[in-house]
Amino acid sequence: MTVQELLTVSQAKLRECGISDPVRDARLLLADCLELRTQNLNLLDDSCISEIKISKFWRMINERCKRKPVAKILGYRSFWGRDFEINENVLDPRGDTETLIELILDCNFDNMLELGTGSGAIAITVLAERPEVTCVATDISQYALNTARTNSKRHGVESRLKLLYSNWFDKISGSFDIIVSNPPYISSKEYAQLSAEVVKYDPKISLTLGGDGLEAYREILSQAIEKLSKNGHIFLEIGYTQANAVGHLFREAGFQQIKVHKDLGSRDRVISAKAS
Repeated sequence: MTVQELLTVSQAKLRECGISDPVRDARLLLADCLELRTQNLNLLDDSCISEIKISKFWRMINERCKRKPVAKILGYRSFWGRDFEINENVLDPRGDTETLIELILDCNFDNMLELGTGSGAIAITVLAERPEVTCVATDISQYALNTARTNSKRHGVESRLKLLYSNWFDKISGSFDIIVSNPPYISSKEYAQLSAEVVKYDPKISLTLGGDGLEAYREILSQAIEKLSKNGHIFLEIGYTQANAVGHLFREAGFQQIKVHKDLGSRDRVISAKAS
């Protein structure tokens, strides 16, 4: 079977399974299977594929038909131009979260704390962009910390990243110029409406703590101002409907210069504030 033939039949199968973008997904999976860049597939339209590769590819297609996200099938996600290992133990980093990176890199700082690091994509990206910076990154999942450690070595920042098993600030001492988190902010009601791709393949604890979706912000903001250095900044990702509610929690916690930042889709995505 040739590349073009395989793409045609696999795209049809994905379409039958209700996958929203079967052409893109089939091309991404086949390119990975053949160890090629996606754009190079067109150069091989009439090339035959080995039975071993075909079998591997159909296993990938079958996983996608079960709503497993392409990134989780491939085992990596591109974030801020770098590939990060992801798996069932960590949240699949979304492009909207790059808004956090852009805002942090606009600051002058020496050290940073990330709460709930998951794959480590945020902390590691900042360290890779700022070779003079150090970071402490926490998580309550040892499996997630192991994934972050693998990613830190892959990108050469492990000597400047301390990974710590901690529930929010429980094991944290000292102060930081930057505190950042993409916490679980989905409400119970919203979680029940999420797609199978998210519910089945992202850790629930990375998405929701239940209730109104604000519990993580209450936990973080109850101590954050004490852990920031003078004139330090905090950046928290939010759901696009949460700006008013989370902003109120910031004000209750004593923060000043509270700002809401939009993502590339012009939706509220990050709230930042400064410690006086």
